[in-house]
Amino acid sequence: MKQLESEAQYDELKNAGKHIFLFSADWCPDCRVIEPILPEIEQKYPEYSFVHVDRDKFIDICIANDVFGIPSFIAYEDGKELGRFVSKDRKTQQEIENFIQSL
Repeated sequence: MKQLESEAQYDELKNAGKHIFLFSADWCPDCRVIEPILPEIEQKYPEYSFVHVDRDKFIDICIANDVFGIPSFIAYEDGKELGRFVSKDRKTQQEIENFIQSL
């Protein structure tokens, strides 16, 4: 999974192509739980580029997108938000895949 490196990169990615942004943090136990399943999810949905957004490094992006709970996902295609799975709750692989399939 690609790591977000700047706010400019975030704007560039969300406005060009199909991307799913995962908002997460190193200290988040629920984020660590889903980490092992993420490569499998990425393989199942190759039409999307998955991008990890470190909540602590990019708090302004989180605030601008109303992401106050992690792990959370927001999907974009060419600048249009396709959907969001944003909450502070632990997420299962099935819930994440259901979200992606609903886009």
